Amino acid sequence: MGVMAKVYEGIGDELAAWMVEQPVFFVGTAPLAADGHVNVSPKGMAGTFAVVDARTVAYLDYSGSGAETIAHLRENGRVVLMFCAFSGRPSIVRLHGRGRVVLAGDPGFAEVRALFPKEREVGQRSVVVVDVDRVADACGFAVPLMDFRCDRDVLDASQSRRDDAHFEQYWRTRNAESIDGLPAVTLPPRS
Repeated sequence: MGVMAKVYEGIGDELAAWMVEQPVFFVGTAPLAADGHVNVSPKGMAGTFAVVDARTVAYLDYSGSGAETIAHLRENGRVVLMFCAFSGRPSIVRLHGRGRVVLAGDPGFAEVRALFPKEREVGQRSVVVVDVDRVADACGFAVPLMDFRCDRDVLDASQSRRDDAHFEQYWRTRNAESIDGLPAVTLPPRS
């Protein structure tokens, strides 16, 4: 990661280690419709991001109030992940690519879930897997220096009080579609 913007052939070991160390990253997606809402989501919590190989990354997605990223990826797959150095040498790294969603309960979920050291499993909605086609950095000179204190435990504590039935109902009623009406979390019909 240098001072001048650079495009990399892939994610090398040094860059992979740096990304995994970052306490927060941002995910950007957009629908195809010109009047649709662009979405940027902050992601964090140690152990929820993984570099699979030089061209593949993934992150663990917990239940939340919106499902824009899932809806946009299902519609068109376009995604960018942005990491900022809030300490140390200034840098911004963007991973552009095509994402796919593996919902909890989908075939292959257990396999991709095994990529993450985070042990808590309550409230897991999906794993987002990104096939990266562009890796680039930028200077990050305007990104502020900030001290990381700790991950918040609010999500873990809140979701630990819930059972599987709560999450299924939540996904069916609150995460079934995006704010633009695109399909998001789809579950099989109840039997």
